[in-house]
Amino acid sequence: MRAHGWAGSPPADASEARSRILTATRERLAEAGTTSTAEVAERVGITRQTVYRYFPTTEGLLNAAANQAVADLTADLVEHVRTHLAATGGDAGDAAVEVVAYVFEHLRDDPALNRLLAPGRMSGTVANLTSSASIEIGRDLITEFGIDWEARGWDSRQRRELVEHLLRTLQSLVLDPGDPPRSGPELRAYLQRWLAPALR
Repeated sequence: MRAHGWAGSPPADASEARSRILTATRERLAEAGTTSTAEVAERVGITRQTVYRYFPTTEGLLNAAANQAVADLTADLVEHVRTHLAATGGDAGDAAVEVVAYVFEHLRDDPALNRLLAPGRMSGTVANLTSSASIEIGRDLITEFGIDWEARGWDSRQRRELVEHLLRTLQSLVLDPGDPPRSGPELRAYLQRWLAPALR
């Protein structure tokens, strides 16, 4: 890597370069809700041409930021649910409520994720929520919540159906969050009444 640019601290390799560019992109999105290649380049301390070397289009850059946000959300979800259950003494019903509410809030409030719900993207995002790949990822995730599903009598098929139901619930909220949309506590209370009892 050349030492020119990068605010005087060049990245060690292409992976670090991409990571810094994506971090700057998400920071700009968090601040302004939108961004451009020029703004990202300025924040990182490089030229637009350098950004284009890693992300040939602004659309590709924003899509990469959204994909990174999805990966971060997936990783954070397990830790969030485990911490929530430990703090509240919660059960499988509470875990289900928190999964749906937490993911929905992040899809709605994180500017990088919110891009997935923009006009022209909504249909693809909604369809992908309940894809076989999403269900399989979800089934793997819920095994990390600290709940002994097998002791509760939930076999692999039932856990897969549970994840599908959680994703379909999330899908419905994404399509129609309500008018007016429920606040965090209101959404959790709603899910506690109608979703959690099925797991209890």
